[in-house]
Amino acid sequence: MFFEFGLKDIIDILAVALMLYYIYRLMRDSRSLNVFIGILVFVVIWIIVSLMLEMRLLGTILDKLVSVGVIALIVLFQEDIRKVLYNLGAHQRMRRLSELFTSKKTREKKKKDLKQDIMPVVMACMNMGRNKVGALIVFERTMPLDDVVSTGDRIEANINQRLIENIFFKNSPLHDGAMIISQHRIKAAGCILPVSHDLDIPKELGLRHRSAMGISQESDALAIVVSEETGAISVAVHGEFHLRLSAEELESVLTKDLD
Repeated sequence: MFFEFGLKDIIDILAVALMLYYIYRLMRDSRSLNVFIGILVFVVIWIIVSLMLEMRLLGTILDKLVSVGVIALIVLFQEDIRKVLYNLGAHQRMRRLSELFTSKKTREKKKKDLKQDIMPVVMACMNMGRNKVGALIVFERTMPLDDVVSTGDRIEANINQRLIENIFFKNSPLHDGAMIISQHRIKAAGCILPVSHDLDIPKELGLRHRSAMGISQESDALAIVVSEETGAISVAVHGEFHLRLSAEELESVLTKDLD
């Protein structure tokens, strides 16, 4: 018997393919690719046993395992699921759509506030780069970094160039950790970030760069690194590096990705 195959079926197949690809990317980024492959193998076996071979006993057992397995996956990957939901809400198109319901006055105020946040950071980074003072500054975006903030010392101060430079001064007790900036405020300093073990990171980049990459991979945060060895300024965002930036390039990257 022939079955009808229409446009709706094509859309259905494409939707499933896109969903599987997105899950694959998520698992790859979270170093859980083998788990994803194992799940796919199990699903294929389940379909063959239950639908094609119609093995009732084994099919019933696998059905029960699938029911329990869904709950187990939610528990095991709750952080990854949370990250996906945050990313959906923070997606560029979603943000552009929300701007349609925002007044022009509000958008202009937002741009002005953003520029006031960025310029002290840019100036501080350039000064620290010239003096080869190492620094690691993280801008929180849509994903809260409360767990990271709790690892450092609370500051709760306005964003100020001199304050930033004093915190990362070589004799300062907070200079080794990361500074977290959130909601137009310096939230904390001396914070500990997750370290990326990505083998693609150039070997000449040190622990600060690996920490910047780690937080950009585990959240949507943007991290600025000032190298203590070379004075070069880099930015890690969306799991990628922008290396050896000038003042204009740094301002451009921050304006684009924090907008």
